[in-house]
Amino acid sequence: MLRATPRATARPVLRRLLIGAAASVAAAGSLTAAPPAAYAQADMIDLLSPAGPDGPDRDHLTVTVRNAGDGTDGTFELYCGPDGGSHPDPRGACAALERDTRWGQDVFAPAPEGGFCTMQYGGPATAHVTGTWAGRPVDATYDRRDGCQISRWDRLVPLLPDMKAVRKG
Repeated sequence: MLRATPRATARPVLRRLLIGAAASVAAAGSLTAAPPAAYAQADMIDLLSPAGPDGPDRDHLTVTVRNAGDGTDGTFELYCGPDGGSHPDPRGACAALERDTRWGQDVFAPAPEGGFCTMQYGGPATAHVTGTWAGRPVDATYDRRDGCQISRWDRLVPLLPDMKAVRKG
């Protein structure tokens, strides 16, 4: 009597999975393939449309920082896509926001109610962020009164000043 070993029965299943995955990747690649001229045309349309680099759909934030010290206080304008404005680090700030942007989640959401936060004080710094990000209005305030608020602030560095660097500076 001949019995199938687990290894012998696993190979056809593995082969089907690999072939299916390869076919899926090939199909997805063909869907996204576009000639370079199409990209150039899309860029030109973006430049000419009202929603282009200076249009109403461009990400724009106003960041006001107070009591952070060492020359970091002030009100700064930030534009993303392309990055610019009076913010000290527009490229880094836009990258930090992009890194934390997820569909269905608010990058600027307050710390969850009822969470367990360390009772540490991170200093008197406050920030207020207003404007538009990813097509949605933003009106968020930040402080460093406990561990949850410090973590929320630090997640958006360099949009907000890096308080560890300010203290050392």
